[in-house]
Amino acid sequence: MSEFLLLGLSQDQEVQPLIYVIFLSMYLTTVLGNLLIILAACSDSRLHTPMYFFLCNLSLVDICFTSTIVPKMLQNILLQTKAISYEGCITQMFFFILFVTLDDFLLTVMAYDRFVAICHPLHYTVIMNPRVCGLMVLGCWVLGLLNSSMEALVSLRLSFCIKVEIPHYFCDLDQLIKLACSDTFLNKLVVFCAVLFLASGPLLGIIYSYYKIISSILGVASAQGRYKAFSTCASHLFVVSLFYATGMGVYLSSAMSERAYLSALASVLYTVVTPMLNPFIYSLRNKDIKRALKTLFMQGIAIQSTVLH
Repeated sequence: MSEFLLLGLSQDQEVQPLIYVIFLSMYLTTVLGNLLIILAACSDSRLHTPMYFFLCNLSLVDICFTSTIVPKMLQNILLQTKAISYEGCITQMFFFILFVTLDDFLLTVMAYDRFVAICHPLHYTVIMNPRVCGLMVLGCWVLGLLNSSMEALVSLRLSFCIKVEIPHYFCDLDQLIKLACSDTFLNKLVVFCAVLFLASGPLLGIIYSYYKIISSILGVASAQGRYKAFSTCASHLFVVSLFYATGMGVYLSSAMSERAYLSALASVLYTVVTPMLNPFIYSLRNKDIKRALKTLFMQGIAIQSTVLH
């Protein structure tokens, strides 16, 4: 195989300009929103805490996640082509799996951070010291690279009989396995083990963390104290729910329906909409982020006025 054909979301040529504008807008919003979160956290010394350190890493991963998929899709629409090289397809699949895995593990690490902050506040700075936080992020990257490398390596053994048309807007591993002519048992086994590990391990960790958090919050005497404790993890809980809900929607639509375009449509929520919404979720209810963004904008205006004068 020298190339694959990505059929995209629609075969109707009249709809392509609309799809291009929508996805370009969502992509630019995702990149800008997540970059602002990173700049705000880096520029304000009061945000140099483990929670915002993990949030910056999550924002960076979300930028890379969408950048793995959307630019190629936009390029194909603009050039009116559907082709992607074999090497490009495997590479795209590798990075897609890497950043999905990183998202999953970073959300788990953030849940643990909230657990320590609420359940063990007196020992928080000792437990979540910079070295531990750095090792946690490094561990996420190592596990992500191991998973994506294993998935990509077993995909290299697949062979295809004809010019393969992928009914998706990116190189989805599940679609490649369905279209392969060679034996796919090993691929399905690796995917099953990876999904079982990624779905059960981090999810159980998040559930346990929030079980302990809720138990601790319910033990707080004052209503104001309970609200303050819950507000510190409400945004993260919403992002976790969105991540797993959209991921489960993609899995169920792929497993229960033979129509591939339904899986592609469900994947839009998972791959584009969720990374775009994350900065809004974390900034709308977060006074610290709002203050840092306001300061950042004021500094930008001051620098611009100085340059103009």
